Amino acid sequence: MRWFLSGAAILFLAACSPQAGGVYTVDELAADNALLVKIIGECRNNPGELRDTPNCRNAEAADGKLRLERMGKSLGG
Repeated sequence: MRWFLSGAAILFLAACSPQAGGVYTVDELAADNALLVKIIGECRNNPGELRDTPNCRNAEAADGKLRLERMGKSLGG
């Protein structure tokens, strides 16, 4: 019985632990280019599973934001 309770407690804690790496905001990803490239690469490598995850959505939004900023600068804005 003791082993069962210990095992159940470990499984419960593992299920409640936060996602590895956490969820990054659009601003955090826009500020850290290496992290942005890493997450976009992972998302594009496995779009079937990762496309709708918060990090993939935020990475795509950060990429779009940075592209618009670069486009505005190149047009003299």
